[in-house]
Amino acid sequence: MKSLFGSISRERILTFIAAREQGYAREIVKFWKCPDQPIKRELNLLEAAGVLIAMPFGRTIVYRMNPRFFLRNELIALLLKIIDAYPPDWKEKLLNNRRRPRAKGKPVLLLEDIIKKEKP
Repeated sequence: MKSLFGSISRERILTFIAAREQGYAREIVKFWKCPDQPIKRELNLLEAAGVLIAMPFGRTIVYRMNPRFFLRNELIALLLKIIDAYPPDWKEKLLNNRRRPRAKGKPVLLLEDIIKKEKP
């Protein structure tokens, strides 16, 4: 999809934000394990073009899709189809959006344990 978006960094940013609704530069770099300069440059270009909006949270700048971007819905639909074509492990990792730590003392439920309880 690099040829469709112009660069691999732009594709990575847009798929990440489409899957998780928001993201910041370091988080995107850490997820894709890529250099930070191309990601930061593309984030600035996408913001200047009106595709993304930047919101400061303390010293961190969080990027989201611009709700006023005229092709927003179509772009998100295309990006979600691209994510569907990713390998299952990448897709699962990308769509897993846990941002808060588990509550203290909360039990961990594993899928295998739930299945064992349902079977007699």
